[in-house]
Amino acid sequence: MDGLLFENFSILQLVFLILSGLGAWMTGRACASTWRSYLPVVVYILILSFGVRFILFALFGGTLLSLHYWLVAFALLLLIGSIAYRYNLANQMVSQYYWLYSKSGPLSWRAK
Repeated sequence: MDGLLFENFSILQLVFLILSGLGAWMTGRACASTWRSYLPVVVYILILSFGVRFILFALFGGTLLSLHYWLVAFALLLLIGSIAYRYNLANQMVSQYYWLYSKSGPLSWRAK
């Protein structure tokens, strides 16, 4: 049975998805904490998605060169990394420039 993300789904792959999601979160957080632009997040997540597909191939016997599975993994990891980037950048803007900005949501800020 083919799934959206994996060829066959097991509890080990669920755990691995959680771990790769945490890796994407840490990537977004690291780029935001060093005041980098958004482009390095995309590049690092691209590299991470290749690593995720390789590990799934090596450990679980998944398909290594499948564009469909790689694009789904890349999209999910990019979504997680992007949310982490905006969340941490918003927190930094509000804490570093508290006299200029206040939070207007978990992922954004506004001028006072």
